[in-house]
Amino acid sequence: MHDVRTVRAPSMPRLAAASLAGTAIEFYDFFVYGTAAALVLGPLFFPTFSPLAGTLAAFATFGVGFVARPLGSVLFGHIGDRHGRRPVLVVSLLLTGGATVAVGCVPTYDSIGVTAPLLLLVLRFLQGLGLGGEWGGAVLLTAEHAPAERRGLWSSFPQVGPAVGFVLANGVVLTLSATLTEAQFAQWGWRVPFWAAGVLAVLGLWLRSSLPESPRFLEIDDHARVPLAEVVRSHWRLVLLTAGALAVGYAIFYAVTTWSLAYATERLGVSRTVMLACIMAAVVVKGALTPLAAALGDRFGRRPLCLTGCAAAALWMFPMVALLATGEPLPMFLGFLGALVAFVTMFAVIAAYLPELYEPRVRCTGAAVGYNLGGVLGGALTPIVATALAEHGGRVPWGVGAYLTGIALLSLGCFALLPETRPAPVVAPEAAAG
Repeated sequence: MHDVRTVRAPSMPRLAAASLAGTAIEFYDFFVYGTAAALVLGPLFFPTFSPLAGTLAAFATFGVGFVARPLGSVLFGHIGDRHGRRPVLVVSLLLTGGATVAVGCVPTYDSIGVTAPLLLLVLRFLQGLGLGGEWGGAVLLTAEHAPAERRGLWSSFPQVGPAVGFVLANGVVLTLSATLTEAQFAQWGWRVPFWAAGVLAVLGLWLRSSLPESPRFLEIDDHARVPLAEVVRSHWRLVLLTAGALAVGYAIFYAVTTWSLAYATERLGVSRTVMLACIMAAVVVKGALTPLAAALGDRFGRRPLCLTGCAAAALWMFPMVALLATGEPLPMFLGFLGALVAFVTMFAVIAAYLPELYEPRVRCTGAAVGYNLGGVLGGALTPIVATALAEHGGRVPWGVGAYLTGIALLSLGCFALLPETRPAPVVAPEAAAG
C-alpha cells in the first residue's frame, strides 16, 4: 500500500479552483474548434463543396474529436488507474494545448490542397484524445479529496470549467468578429484563438504543478493490471447505461453552441455577433447554476436530479427550436437558456455520480469511458444530423426538435436503470439515540 501519511491534503477551495482552471483551458481548446467549424472552416478547408456540404464536412472534422475522446479515456484511464490521477492532468493538457496551437498554423486548402483538411482531422483527433483523459483526471482528483457529504458540490467545480472555456473561446471570437472585417477574420483572425491556447496551456501547467495525488488512489493495494479489460468484463452494462444517459447532455449543449450558430447565421441571416452573444449569455447562466444544482444533488440525490433534467429536456426541445426560428435575440436566448438549465440539472451532479458508480481500482477508466462514449452518441452526431434535418424542413426545424426529444427520452430510460449513489447522511450518536 502507498503511504498516505506523506501526502498533505490541500484545501478544497484551492483544489477545486485548480481543477476548474484546468478543465476550462482544455475545453477552451475543444470549443474554439467548434465555433470555427460553424463559422469559417467550411469555406477555407472545403472550398470545392457547396455551402451546405462544406458546413457538414467541417462538422465531420468536429465530430472526429468526439470519436477520439473514448480512446483518450482508455489511454489516460489506464494511466490514472495504474499510476495515479495527477499524471493524467499534465499529459492531457500538453497534448490538447499543442494540437490546438497547431490547428491555428495549418495552411488552408488554397495553399496545400487536400493535405489541409487531412491535417485538421489529425489535429482534431489529438485534441479529442487529450480531452478524453482530462475529464477523468480532474474530476477524480477533486471527488476523491472531497468529504462524502459535500462531494457533489466540490466535484461540480471541474464541471463549471466547460462553461468558462466556452465563454473564453467565444469571447475571443466575438471580439475578433466585432473588430475585424470579414476578409481579415477569414484570412488570419480565426487563427488567433487557436494560438492563444499555447498561453493558456502554460498557465494550466503552472496551476497543476503542485497538486497532490488522490488519497483514494494511494489507498488501493491491488491496482487493476489492465483496467479496460476489467471494465469490459465486469462493468460493460454500467458503461453502456452511463453513455446512453449522458448522450442528451452532449446533444443539447452542441445543438445550442455549435449547430444553432451555423443554422442561424447561414439560414436565418442572423449576425455572427448577435448569435455568439445570445449563446454566451445562456452559457454564463448555466455555469453559475452548476454549483447550486450540485448542492441539491448532495441533499436530494444524484439520480432524481438527472431524471428531472432529462424530463425537462424532452419537454423543451420543440419550444427551443421554435424560439430559435424567430431569429430574434431575446426569444433565442430564452430558448437556449431553458435547454441549458435542463442540461445543468443533470450534468452538475455527474462529476460525483459517475465516480461513485465505479469501484476505485477501475474508476478512472470506467467513468471516463462512459462519459466520453456519451459524447460520441450525443455530441459528435448532433451538429451533422441537425444540419441535415434542418435543410429539409421549413423555417422552424421541427425535425431537429424531434431528434433531440428522442435522445432525451433514451437518456431518461438509461438514468431510470441506474442506482442512486449519494452517501447516506451521517447521523450524530445523540440524534440516533433520541
